[in-house]
Amino acid sequence: MKISEVKIFPVNEERLKAYVTIVLDGVFVVRDLKIILGNNGLFVAMPSKKKKDGTFRDVAHPLNQDMREDLENTIFAEYEKHLEDMGQTLDEIQRAR
Repeated sequence: MKISEVKIFPVNEERLKAYVTIVLDGVFVVRDLKIILGNNGLFVAMPSKKKKDGTFRDVAHPLNQDMREDLENTIFAEYEKHLEDMGQTLDEIQRAR
């Protein structure tokens, strides 16, 4: 499966930087991925649901490392384009910790 579309929805919070929607092969949508600024830089969090015991469980996620890397690279490339349009860079976002 290939990511055919990425939509970035920026958020101005300390750790949460954007919500992301992706479309796979032009026929399947996954919403509510998140770009989060963690202790080691930016990462993509998968959509999750809170369970009754208070823990969270991903409702959609890659099954292997190759797909995860492809997903992250594609999302970060689109996020970087969005930042450039706003006059910012990924480095500035990551240094803002």
